[in-house]
Amino acid sequence: MAEETLLTDDFLRQLINVGEVDIVVGLPTHNNAKTIDPVIRAIQAGILKCFPRERVVIINADGGSQDGTPERVTGASIDDVWNVSKVYALRTLHSISTRYARTPEPGTALRTILAAADLLRAKACVLVSPDSTTIEPDWLQRLARPVYNDNFDMVSPSYHRQTSEGVLMRNLLYPMTRAIYGHRIREPYASEFAVSGRLATDFLAKETWNEDWGRVGAEICLTITAITGNYRTSQCFLGAKTHPDRSGSDLVATIRRTVGALFASLDSNFPLWSTITDSQPVPTLGTQSEVTLEPVRVNRKRLREMFATGVAELEPIFRSILSESTLSELKRIAGLDVSDFNYPADVWAKTVFEFAASYHKSVISRDHIVQALVPLYRGRALTFLLENREGSEEDVDRSVESLCGEFERLKPYLLEVWADRK
Repeated sequence: MAEETLLTDDFLRQLINVGEVDIVVGLPTHNNAKTIDPVIRAIQAGILKCFPRERVVIINADGGSQDGTPERVTGASIDDVWNVSKVYALRTLHSISTRYARTPEPGTALRTILAAADLLRAKACVLVSPDSTTIEPDWLQRLARPVYNDNFDMVSPSYHRQTSEGVLMRNLLYPMTRAIYGHRIREPYASEFAVSGRLATDFLAKETWNEDWGRVGAEICLTITAITGNYRTSQCFLGAKTHPDRSGSDLVATIRRTVGALFASLDSNFPLWSTITDSQPVPTLGTQSEVTLEPVRVNRKRLREMFATGVAELEPIFRSILSESTLSELKRIAGLDVSDFNYPADVWAKTVFEFAASYHKSVISRDHIVQALVPLYRGRALTFLLENREGSEEDVDRSVESLCGEFERLKPYLLEVWADRK
């Protein structure tokens, strides 16, 4: 999709009316009327408290909401926030909206916001999730200040999570990205983050947008661009991260836009990541407060059955993707009772690496490869939740660090199976 089609005539008129700004706050939405009001109030309060002198605009990129979400964004009066905070902005706070599609496309939403930030010559662009019900006004400062004042190009979040949340991030996306690209960015696929105008402009010019995986998994592609382009990256503590009920969410779609995009990035970046042998911490800003984690409730029997069924039904596909030794180990694990179930970290790392290599070689349809990983991920998720069901936050962090260590230790195995011509 050409950038010109993102900036419709009506949207361009709104942007021209706004004029050049210092900071863009982007809100990608789709039917978020139930959660958007506190998010908008927190953003407005954050602007008043932290950036009263700066030129700031809130830009809503909406994917065809039918519940009045865009109207709630543009109609939110800052007067209520003024009355509570007794702090007044020295600039007009603009809030505008554009409908970029009839159905939600996260990558197109991000591209629309970045294109607007580029046109408005913003120094910093902050993305905020419309369903971050735990958002605080200080989040805006923590994300934007390092970019706006300290010349960082990307600020990623670090959250406190319940053990049962962020399982995909902690068991695959973070360990894999860290081992491959050598940066310890805990949320490579983030819903809240900040980027510099320079990174936004450069990312818009990438060929990524011409690829399906680039449009679908644009957020993780942006993180990889920041890492591989030697931009200044950092992360900041934001606090607790919760989501509305996602019981009906599509795990296959989630794996496609995250893991699929990560796998797809490996081909073009091979000369860089193949020479990286360890990982380095990135500057982490702010202090981490104590959070009490609630006990995790897991439908252990259901997860185990979905894993075992997947191993049995997809065995012919797995024979094209996995080594004989890894498949044999998966069949052994599938035969374990729930009380003894364990998908070890080293076996999981080898599994993911073999999937990545098979994706590179396109041994079967790449989309089918990504989908086939879903039941195996469920097995690893079960192990992670069982291991940490009574653990403290420090225990969970140690578990994640140990898993990351296995991914880094076994990275030579990825290079081995990557080069294998079978």
